Amino acid sequence: MTIEQIYTGCLAQGAYYIQSGNEAAIIDPLREVGPYIEKAKANGATIKYIFETHFHADFVSGHVDLSKQTGAKIIYGPQANPSFDAHIATDGEIFKLGDISFKVLHTPGHTMESSCYLLLDKDGKETALFSGDTLFIGDVGRPDLAQKAAHMTQEELAATLFSSLRNKVMTLPDDVIVYPAHGAGSACGKNMSKETTDTLGNQKKYNYALRANMTEEEFVKEVTDGLTPPPAYFPENVKMNKEGYESFEKVLEKGTQALSPDAFEAAANETGAVLLDTRDAQTFAAGFIPNAINIGIDGNFAPWVGSLIPDIKQEILLITDEGREEEVVTRLARVGYDAAIGYLAGGMKAWEAAGKEVDKIASVSAEELAQKMASGETVNMVDVRKDTEYFAEHVLEAENVALDYINNQMSTLDKNKTYYVHCAGGYRSMIFNSILRARGFENLIDVKGGFKAIKETEKFNISAYVCPSTIKS
Repeated sequence: MTIEQIYTGCLAQGAYYIQSGNEAAIIDPLREVGPYIEKAKANGATIKYIFETHFHADFVSGHVDLSKQTGAKIIYGPQANPSFDAHIATDGEIFKLGDISFKVLHTPGHTMESSCYLLLDKDGKETALFSGDTLFIGDVGRPDLAQKAAHMTQEELAATLFSSLRNKVMTLPDDVIVYPAHGAGSACGKNMSKETTDTLGNQKKYNYALRANMTEEEFVKEVTDGLTPPPAYFPENVKMNKEGYESFEKVLEKGTQALSPDAFEAAANETGAVLLDTRDAQTFAAGFIPNAINIGIDGNFAPWVGSLIPDIKQEILLITDEGREEEVVTRLARVGYDAAIGYLAGGMKAWEAAGKEVDKIASVSAEELAQKMASGETVNMVDVRKDTEYFAEHVLEAENVALDYINNQMSTLDKNKTYYVHCAGGYRSMIFNSILRARGFENLIDVKGGFKAIKETEKFNISAYVCPSTIKS
């Protein structure tokens, strides 16, 4: 028997490849399914089942494409109602895979169809639990994402989750290995560990939501406390996962069309597409196409796209590092942004060589900024980190305008003022600057290295440190 966790850091998502004999199963696959098919082929296996733990909100599953290409049956737990052909399992139903078996444990609460898959080895021993978003390492699934679909309050869903955990999960042996769908960084929970597997026994000891003496009332209060609004794209991903989508191959073909500078400019003018520049922040600052938005591919790319581009069907034109066009289109498709219509062939070098207009964003080092402040120059600092990061520790003179809520907070800023903008390290501040620049803010200066560099200079007035875990959003 083989169990392989295929972890995708930018989405903090774990898919699973399990093989017994010459049969394989995939649990919660990503959008691009080629790697799973190739893995099975290399191992001499046939993919028999595609197990879905629930209708995912934070990414588009590859279940539909994988089933079409392999003939594998898609399995959901009770109460699922997809628009495509799938087997809706009953609670406790058994699925054989080579010498092992999977037992369905219906565990509603995160969503009403949420289910875990308990792996039984060839001797029938309970060995591993693929827990989806029901149980994470250090946390449990947030109970507010399925409110409308379930016609329940988040408190009612939390109470349902409490019952699922107590009656279906915590009764399992302590040596069962927990394999969750997400780790730290996912918006599907609030307190996840950076670890991506653990024993159930350890989780009973250290996971706040699995305390043995915890009452339902305490559970509901603690699980619902401090929940931040989910990204706007979540409902759209759920819809795609329930109803199906265009094949990944077609999305990739459309998005990787190479466009000359003239063709790129014409497409931008004709379609109203978002110009998405995925290069490094400081590279972007040195020269970019006017009105382009910078969300660097080497960061939490997909979640930020999902948070900041409200319309999942919005057409997108890409400016990327050479050779990374396919990667960018793939990562967009993972969160349902299937409307990329091409990329700038030759990148910014080709754009500049064609004599096209180029914009820039000024940057200063933390040391230079400190000198400006020491000279008595008026400095308006904007900290675009999350409010919890800001309250934990910040420059006393800085105003907090979190990137997460930029569309709502933009009106608090004055286009006539000059702003020195920073985040933790420089990734988010350039996203912020590019969005405001496209909205007519001309006087934006990025602080290179962000708060980390600011603090290291030891020349700024920094607030007393407060542990982030004690701060409520």
